[in-house]
Amino acid sequence: MDLSKIISRKNEAASYMVKEITHIIKTFEKRSPGSKGEKQSCEYMAKVLKEECGCDKADVESFKERPGAFYGWLFFTLTFVLAAIALFFFLPAASIVLIVVGLGIALLEFGTYKKVVDPFFKEKTGHNVTAIKKCTGETKRRIIFNGHPDAAWEWPVNYKLGGVGFEGHAIICGLGAIYYLVLSIISLSKNGFSFGQIDLADPLAKAALWGLIFVPFIIGLYFMVNYRRVVDGANDNLSGCYMGISILKFLKDEGIELENTELGVILTGSEEAGLRGAKAWCEAHKGEFDDVPTFIFSYDTIHDPKYLMVNYRDLNATVAADKDVSDLFMEAAKEIGVPCQKGMVPPLGGATDSAAFAQAGFRATGITGLNHKLEDYYHTRRDTYDNMNEEGLAGCFAVSVKALEMFDNGAKQ
Repeated sequence: MDLSKIISRKNEAASYMVKEITHIIKTFEKRSPGSKGEKQSCEYMAKVLKEECGCDKADVESFKERPGAFYGWLFFTLTFVLAAIALFFFLPAASIVLIVVGLGIALLEFGTYKKVVDPFFKEKTGHNVTAIKKCTGETKRRIIFNGHPDAAWEWPVNYKLGGVGFEGHAIICGLGAIYYLVLSIISLSKNGFSFGQIDLADPLAKAALWGLIFVPFIIGLYFMVNYRRVVDGANDNLSGCYMGISILKFLKDEGIELENTELGVILTGSEEAGLRGAKAWCEAHKGEFDDVPTFIFSYDTIHDPKYLMVNYRDLNATVAADKDVSDLFMEAAKEIGVPCQKGMVPPLGGATDSAAFAQAGFRATGITGLNHKLEDYYHTRRDTYDNMNEEGLAGCFAVSVKALEMFDNGAKQ
């Protein structure tokens, strides 16, 4: 199948995306994970997929989650570390235990997205969308486009200081915890399980007092997330949702039907709460798409064209994406002359839904269009419909359509 006619309409597609994204933001409630607004946007996009994109089905699916837990680990870790700092002067062994447990929670919750503290948070209902457009003949392959409809709670430090300030703040807090862990270990080895008065003449005590400079930063990290402000999430990640929707819509508008390639769009909610929706979708659809080669392109924050990237590793660089899926996008970009980088979601960079699909055994890769050294619009009130980049959207659309064309013609199977 030759899809060059669709590729040539990339600028129209970008304008369509911005128009639709603007409508969602202006019309529906804020889309925090597990919110009414998330559900409203899912229902609206499912309707678009059914009525304007020719999908045979577009189902809105619910799942149970505890979205507050994803950032809720901060309250446990920070409280444990602050308690450890106080206890260092009296019982360093307790400090060691508290810091190790606190950092362990942080590593599991943010480092690997494990559900550790979920039981302490309120249960809510999140929503996904599964839309399928069947091919005209025998299904021999399947390609699915993915985005997440929910939006983030604001990160105030990133809004005020940008990514350098935001990440620097987190790193300083981590160093503070390690600093007191080392002091506690030295004190325990030197003095044993002592419990007594502080000897301010002791070099360790002096070092610990100097270390109190970390305390304001640690306390400040309690306010890393502002739950009272939900951002518009135009780029992150209605842009990802509408990448797949626009491809199906423009195919329908041109009257193009694929003979042996089934198309899908899945919108997985609550990504901002630790990939909750994608993980729920994988559980609900386990084994459902194993009949033919199935590739998933997961889009997240398609904005700046100079940062269009295929992420060969995801989830803080701990999860490998499928090489064939990743290579297909890179080759498609090269074929039509759209600049695209080979990269990864780095440590401290979080994750895209691609990681959840990969962990569940699906063949997936993550496509991003942002600087992983965070810009000040990322997770802030600046992520608005009038701060979108149509050039970036158009380029990603063109590459995605070319990848579909190459896949339909038998590439990477």
